[in-house]
Amino acid sequence: MKGPLFYSKILLFGEYGIIKDSKGLSIPYNFYNGALKVDENPTQEAIDSNVSLKRFVTYLGQLDKALVSFDIETLQNDVDGGMYFDSSIPQGYGVGSSGALVAAIYDKYASDKITVLENLTREKLLKLKAIFSEMESFFHGKSSGLDPLNSYLSLPILINSKDNIEATGIPSQQTEGKGAVFLLDSGIVGETAPMVSIFMENMKNEGFRSMLKDQFIKHTDACVDDFLKGDIKSLFKNTKQLSKVVLNNFKPMIPKQFHELWKKGIETNDYYLKLCGSGGGGYILGFTENIDRAKEALKGQKLEVVYNF
Repeated sequence: MKGPLFYSKILLFGEYGIIKDSKGLSIPYNFYNGALKVDENPTQEAIDSNVSLKRFVTYLGQLDKALVSFDIETLQNDVDGGMYFDSSIPQGYGVGSSGALVAAIYDKYASDKITVLENLTREKLLKLKAIFSEMESFFHGKSSGLDPLNSYLSLPILINSKDNIEATGIPSQQTEGKGAVFLLDSGIVGETAPMVSIFMENMKNEGFRSMLKDQFIKHTDACVDDFLKGDIKSLFKNTKQLSKVVLNNFKPMIPKQFHELWKKGIETNDYYLKLCGSGGGGYILGFTENIDRAKEALKGQKLEVVYNF
């Protein structure tokens, strides 16, 4: 048995800001994916995933039935029969490993599910996001529900505000283009929950709150608009500002060994780095107007291009 594939995602813009109503833009990333599966001879990884699924099933059984209900009996039987989530999505890397699992479980076991094929009104998208938020909170403590939504729909999602999200189109890639968005592998697994706690603690500070509103959210919103309009010149100007704001105000979320590289990018304009998800490890997102120059400047780092301008 093998279920349909669910893909990883990249939140291009909006990390942390979307908690406080900034815009956000999330795109599916088909390089990694996962599917529900049962094997005759399971590996240790499959066994571990199955154990975690057993706990997840107990959690799902306690969710408010008015929001979402599952065919728990079938799900329980499948999990007892050794079902696990077979995934190439790296965990703790900010590309949505738990989101893909949540999407796969909802797709197969939810009663009265909202399907990808129907007319996705804003109400339906918000309802899906609310369901996914509850489901994914099992893994993160508090989840926006966006990762599973992205994975489930396999469409770019534009977040205008908490109560206003829509599926969107993004400018088609210029395969010959020199400009690129890339992932930089920090080589460290990041934990979402501690990073979110640091952020929430900082939010008690008035100076931090006003920085978030006047700088972080301002530049994030501008980046989203520039990206969707295809205004590359303005996009890089705003991404540079965003990179500066993050370096100055989100230091704990940037692995120490990347502080210098981060600064170097801003000074040389060879590339600009930003957080990918909650930070603290995993991937770091990079933007560059010239991928060859960025690769040269980041020699010795593991780089993966995800989008070309």
